Amino acid sequence: MQHNMTDDTSAATSPVETHPLPPFLPTQARILLLGSFPPPRKRWSMEFFYPNYTNDMWRIFGLLFFNDKDHFVDVEHKRFCRDAIEAFLQERGIAVSDTVAVARRLNGNASDLTLEVVEPLDLARMLDLLPRCHTLVTTGQKATDTLCAITGATPPPIGQYATLTYHGRSLRLYRMPSTSRAYPKPLAEKAAVYHTIFQDLEIQTY
Repeated sequence: MQHNMTDDTSAATSPVETHPLPPFLPTQARILLLGSFPPPRKRWSMEFFYPNYTNDMWRIFGLLFFNDKDHFVDVEHKRFCRDAIEAFLQERGIAVSDTVAVARRLNGNASDLTLEVVEPLDLARMLDLLPRCHTLVTTGQKATDTLCAITGATPPPIGQYATLTYHGRSLRLYRMPSTSRAYPKPLAEKAAVYHTIFQDLEIQTY
């Protein structure tokens, strides 16, 4: 892969960042939700995954499971309700992590387009900690590309899944749209795409 001088200069001057959050791994989890890498901390509204208040992941879950996009949202303080999110994920058997363990932000912002993967997720180790997990869900292009590079899988179309064998386990890989507002799709439409996962796995939603 070729780099121009600007890219090389950016890479040389951009600090290396190690993922700041421990993965959320309920031992009985059947689903592993995987994003790319957290935004800069100044954008966080809580100490958990998808912390940017403008990210719609937890609104999608609120809409799907409670028919209320603000179920996990503290609207008054413009933040998400971490305790409620963790309790819900624990109950439903959903683990959460990211596909990038160490990264550089070549432009210093939250964009995946300029996020350089220095070290990917140790997926094999994570699966060892999740013995019942059979479904991987990537949330956006960078997450999908990184996971496919780890597993050798072929990316499925957005909203669909592919089957693969990795680390001695048969898995489904669902490719979902990004929940960032930068991805131009209304909340209800994104939620409808995410609903296919739970419908396929016969997990009851609202």
